[in-house]
Amino acid sequence: MRIISPDRPGVGRSTYRANRQLLDWPPVLRALADHLGIETFRIMALSGGAPYALASAWAVPDRIPAIAVVSGAPPLPPGTDQAALFSVYRWLLQIHRKRPSLIHTIFRVARPIVTIRPPGCLRDWMLKMTSRADAEVLARPEVFNRKFEGYREAWRGSASGVVTDAEIYARDWGFPLAGVRVPVRLWHGKDDRNFSWKLAEQVAGQLPNCTAHFVEGEGHYSLGIRHWKEILQDLIAG
Repeated sequence: MRIISPDRPGVGRSTYRANRQLLDWPPVLRALADHLGIETFRIMALSGGAPYALASAWAVPDRIPAIAVVSGAPPLPPGTDQAALFSVYRWLLQIHRKRPSLIHTIFRVARPIVTIRPPGCLRDWMLKMTSRADAEVLARPEVFNRKFEGYREAWRGSASGVVTDAEIYARDWGFPLAGVRVPVRLWHGKDDRNFSWKLAEQVAGQLPNCTAHFVEGEGHYSLGIRHWKEILQDLIAG
């Protein structure tokens, strides 16, 4: 098995691209696969990677036998149950819809702060905002440090790349979930506080070829950490 994890434009070390849309991603993925000489490939998407995996499955189904969506970010059309979202996401979504230009300012101001490793006391406070399952796994220093470094790496280029990603989540994705014919393995913890499993259930209901696993006692982060072998094996078998 070969694992390839490309950065989205403007995220990490990837070149920023202004005004990009979600459906700009599948041609990039196709070109990357062509460059690497890969005919078909499966996708495992965690959290915010979900829209990109689903868009790719919709746009290039001939290259993708199956995808796995783990703790995935759902579409956020008007009328989305705000209580089903993490409080920070609710706040940012409301600002985006009322004063979209303010989001850019918030992210630029936040960048030098959120990329500083938090002291122990602040980390303990942060863990109290998560589910019990997430707090348990993130309390392990090696897990927390790995997650934080991945988060900090996303901000490496500029705030612009991260805010563009955030805006894409808040917009219409540009394709119908019902049009995704590729088999989808959807995994979501029932204690996920970032995106309620009820939203994931709605996504699963719109996908015509979806096998959903709603896992008791797992959160947004703990699910992928504790069940990654099972998720990968299921994806490869699909």
